[in-house]
Amino acid sequence: MRLWGGRFENETDQEAFLFNASISFDKRLIKEDIEGSIAHAGMLGKCGIIPEEDSKAIIDGLKGILRDIESGGLEIDESSEDVHSFVESVLTERIGEPGKRLHTGRSRNDQVALDMKLYVRNRILNLDMGLFHLENALFKIILDNTETYMPGFTHLQKAQPVSLSHHMGAYFEMFMRDRRRLKDIYESTAYCPLGSGALAGTTYALDRDMTARELKFTGGPTRNSMDSVSDRDYVIELLSALSTVMMHLSRFSEEIIIWNSNEYSFVEIDDRYSTGSSIMPQKKNPDIAELVRGKTGRVYGALISMLTTMKGIPLAYDKDMQEDKELTFDAIDTVLDSLKQFTGMVETLKFNKDVMERSAMKGFTNATDAADYLVKRGMPFRDAHSVIGALVLKCIAEGKALNDLSIDEWKEGSELFEDDIYDAVSLRTCVESRVTFGAPGHESMEKIIEIYREYLDHGTMKDRV
Repeated sequence: MRLWGGRFENETDQEAFLFNASISFDKRLIKEDIEGSIAHAGMLGKCGIIPEEDSKAIIDGLKGILRDIESGGLEIDESSEDVHSFVESVLTERIGEPGKRLHTGRSRNDQVALDMKLYVRNRILNLDMGLFHLENALFKIILDNTETYMPGFTHLQKAQPVSLSHHMGAYFEMFMRDRRRLKDIYESTAYCPLGSGALAGTTYALDRDMTARELKFTGGPTRNSMDSVSDRDYVIELLSALSTVMMHLSRFSEEIIIWNSNEYSFVEIDDRYSTGSSIMPQKKNPDIAELVRGKTGRVYGALISMLTTMKGIPLAYDKDMQEDKELTFDAIDTVLDSLKQFTGMVETLKFNKDVMERSAMKGFTNATDAADYLVKRGMPFRDAHSVIGALVLKCIAEGKALNDLSIDEWKEGSELFEDDIYDAVSLRTCVESRVTFGAPGHESMEKIIEIYREYLDHGTMKDRV
């Protein structure tokens, strides 16, 4: 069944029809489409726009269609033009004449705007839950590794020692920001477009506040009918937020890939999240991390495609906007799958703590602390920097760490060094003496852990809506 055709003399070319049709992908919106139609039919009956008995018959028929779809008793007919025409066709077949009244005071333009917004709102809750599970996996690592020392890096060069807890905390912060962005987008979609018609509203006295309440749009109805049917800002915002999520996952994946290499050996990825080689028996490849890193470009592509699609569209609705669905569906699926696999990988990572600590020692990550030792004894920092640089050069030539130097060798650099230099440049002292808020020291980390614990206790967005 097509929802149009009266003014046409010729049938649409079959290939053109298939090119135009969207049922193959917008069938994913069927639950949201039926929920929106139930709210619309209820409002039509309540306002006396259609008879109450017709409204009830429509609602009962729609609920039956949804039950049958969810149970597998009804298959979606992909010869339909779109999900809207499919639902209306089945409804009319089942309940007869009242089914033809469903579309009163409504256009496919405001209908699809509603469906897409409902779908995005529902999937934001799923995405938030996926990020929440990952945060919990990270929090366990943070709790268990406040005294696991490792090198911190700048320019991929060993820089200063940190704890594994602190390092994981950096990613925890990223995912906190990701969840805040999703929450902001969810709140910005709290306005209901249903009732906007094709672009100029309708002559029927619709109660748009009623349908907004029924569909849990807390902001009420949208305020401009033209903007309502042509707004896809929230889709672009979601794709932008998802691109940022994938960027964070990709950075994390890159580190795991590096850390998993023989040259680093900081971590071992569980067999469940690794694969082997068809030719090299010794290989254990970090494929999940690599796939997450690779799929990041796919989500970026959806964002760029959507921005490009929208940039030249005049008001109000244009068929170009049909492109929003496949892009958004694929991006959401990609991020949800990536979060699930990545979380499983993180939960099963084995950290080689001794290797990480040795790497920090051999990388002269305590050099700044050695310079600070001299500064605290009266030497200007620039001079102290030069003294320690010379000692590092000596250690490199002799294959030593700073901790391996004898006290006499220390004193060759400066007479200010005493036996307590060994404690001053131990990894524990280097890390624990960093007490500023947000630093890796134990005192600071305890405060941060408490903040994270309280944050996680709030649960997910789904728990609060």
